[in-house]
Amino acid sequence: MSLITSSIKGTLDLLPKDSYKTQYIESSVREIAENYGFYEMRTPVFEHTELFERGVGDTTDVVQKEMYTFSDKGGRSITLRPEGTAGAVRAFLENGLFNEPMPQKIYYLTSCYRYEKPQAGRLREFHQFGVECFGAGAPSQDAEIIALANEVFNYLGVSNLSLEINSIGCKKCRAEYHKALKEYFKSHIDELCDTCRGRLEKNPMRILDCKSPICSEIAKGAPVITDYLCDDCREHFDSVKKYLDAMNIAYTVNPRIVRGLDYYTRTVFEFVSNEIGAQGTVCGGGRYDGLIEEVGGNPLPACGFGMGIERLLLLMEAQKTPFPERKKCDIFIVSMGDEANIKAAELATDLRNEGLSAQFDTVGRGFKAQMKYANKIGALYTVVLGENELSSGNVKLKNMADGTEEETTLKDFTDNFQSIVIRQAMAGFDTEGIDIKDILGGNA
Repeated sequence: MSLITSSIKGTLDLLPKDSYKTQYIESSVREIAENYGFYEMRTPVFEHTELFERGVGDTTDVVQKEMYTFSDKGGRSITLRPEGTAGAVRAFLENGLFNEPMPQKIYYLTSCYRYEKPQAGRLREFHQFGVECFGAGAPSQDAEIIALANEVFNYLGVSNLSLEINSIGCKKCRAEYHKALKEYFKSHIDELCDTCRGRLEKNPMRILDCKSPICSEIAKGAPVITDYLCDDCREHFDSVKKYLDAMNIAYTVNPRIVRGLDYYTRTVFEFVSNEIGAQGTVCGGGRYDGLIEEVGGNPLPACGFGMGIERLLLLMEAQKTPFPERKKCDIFIVSMGDEANIKAAELATDLRNEGLSAQFDTVGRGFKAQMKYANKIGALYTVVLGENELSSGNVKLKNMADGTEEETTLKDFTDNFQSIVIRQAMAGFDTEGIDIKDILGGNA
């Protein structure tokens, strides 16, 4: 296969047979986010590289190893977004949303790009559902975004997820924690990987997130941040837990969670599954009260999360979570001859104007081939148009499920079709208020 007809490693094509599943997830998370008062923001796919260096952190694996960075024709360093938060913060500041009533709640469905080793649940182009809340520093806001993520999983029918939470403190208490980490890791410096040796002085917490088996084993004996929290951070974390308890959201405190991005402060959390291999974190997030100031704004509290769409889909398929059926063809119009073909186009237009899915032959197939095609695409009904039907004004509507036929007229065909379908589907039931679209197209 040539380069032209091969996808780039780490990317996936989303085909029509699967895209309806992703559309279902996207429509579900949009509805839930808006119920919580979050509204959509869309940002460019690329930003100035400095935004991610400052916002994500130049000691992170994302910045050091994984970003797609290039120089544009003007000589500017440009990076494809590796995550959604930094771009959302930049848009928040540039567009003056800090002048609007607080909190400002936004969500996004976006593509992200990281140069990583492709494997199940980890792609170089992937998609995220994310939420960001700017201007709310109370523990209740931390709990609310966790509740939003939890509701997404419950709504979609995802089970066996573990919510793990931690507090990584603020600048004040992290300074003491960094001292303890440096002292501990210096005693193992000869065993650490080259990357972690470089992190030791600048940001020793990043060593806790290293994927090297040797560094991970060493990190198991490191001091834990929860032993170094200042009174304010401890009180904040205790309050977050009280809100989660009040919301009946089960959680486990995991003092080893630090998250992989430098902007986090205080609350961090992950929803983890053991059913999709090594890439078990389906959603991760927390508080990042210093990020807006780091990017160039005035100090303002903020928190949010990112949820991987591909990982979520992988988990749902592993658990055989049911999806709504893909929309089917309500009616296929079989036509023979030029005049009938034109009439078929006219009928299809009328049916589509009523919100129904209608198709007709545009390939030039014969009668049998059209019927075979209608069956292949799962058409619920067919109607045949030929010289006899055009001259008589009468047609036979065929129910493809049971093979029964019912005669009706071409005049007012769309109204007649809807009446017949409702009558057949609701025989013996009260039909008042029934919408045809609730019966057809797999939308029942």
